[in-house]
Amino acid sequence: MQSLSVIVPTFNEEAYIVDALRSVAFADEIILIDSYSTDNTVALAKPYITKLLQREFDNFSAQKNYALEHVSSDWVLFLDADERVTHSLEDEIKRTISHPKHGGYKINFPHFYMNRFLYHHSDDVLRLVKRAGAHFTGTVHEKLQCEGRIGKLKNHMLHYTYKGLEAYIEKKETYAWFQAEQLYKKGKKASWFHLWIKPSYRFFRSYILKGGFRDGIPGLTVAAVNAYGVFQRYVKLRLLHKGMR
Repeated sequence: MQSLSVIVPTFNEEAYIVDALRSVAFADEIILIDSYSTDNTVALAKPYITKLLQREFDNFSAQKNYALEHVSSDWVLFLDADERVTHSLEDEIKRTISHPKHGGYKINFPHFYMNRFLYHHSDDVLRLVKRAGAHFTGTVHEKLQCEGRIGKLKNHMLHYTYKGLEAYIEKKETYAWFQAEQLYKKGKKASWFHLWIKPSYRFFRSYILKGGFRDGIPGLTVAAVNAYGVFQRYVKLRLLHKGMR
């Protein structure tokens, strides 16, 4: 019988954490890796978790790799506090790890914004993996690595990623600084191509190529803010080169 651990990274997620943990109550082990939250996240989570780990945040990969060291199950599912496992996805996960054909599985995430799921603004993300050999690389948009081939589950993960327009833009600003710092360390510089063409293409890809226009005003908003995030990444890179942070 294959066992399952769930790793949930948190920082000040009191509004979301309980529903997230309840959605994975079927797991054999639930590990909370918390970056010393200053709200009630930990207190609310304690009745639902198996292990509490706390660690100062330095980057996303290091945080999750630290949690991986404490996993005792055969399989690992990574879940953010603003995500929910549906009953259909739960059943599919159980069936999959009982008779696995791959070393890891991607899950589709339709984003939720302005009271609707944006099925044309979704991502296939590797989240369910065999524990052996699993690890993260990268610092901002961390990438999960696993041994063996990668399959894809049929059922969606619910993702309440946008807590409002201001929070969405603030999130993009934070990521932009992380990304700019990584580019700066590599000696990269921002050109007019990065400041104009890359943001424009991000909007075109999100709104046209991925069909975001079918999601109405929410789809337009998400495409615009994503383009803004790319623009800010390279603006901040220029600021770093000028010593203006």
